Amino acid sequence: MAQMTLFVGGMTCRRCIREVTARLRDVAGVETVAADIGTSTVRLGGVMVTADVLRAFVGTTYQAEVVANSDGTATGKSGP
Repeated sequence: MAQMTLFVGGMTCRRCIREVTARLRDVAGVETVAADIGTSTVRLGGVMVTADVLRAFVGTTYQAEVVANSDGTATGKSGP
């Protein structure tokens, strides 16, 4: 199972955690989601595609950035 860590700018409260984790659970291939409000990071486990993960943030106020990817694939950012 691949691991991915995202920094999610704007994830600052419990409501944010609920919204972000709900969006990420709907991404194909995501099996586990663990958010940490203290560091604004989310750890994902599964066989997800980076572009699909970042697409989950389109149209939101959150700015997601892949900061670590265990399978060595490219990192990226969502939003402008």
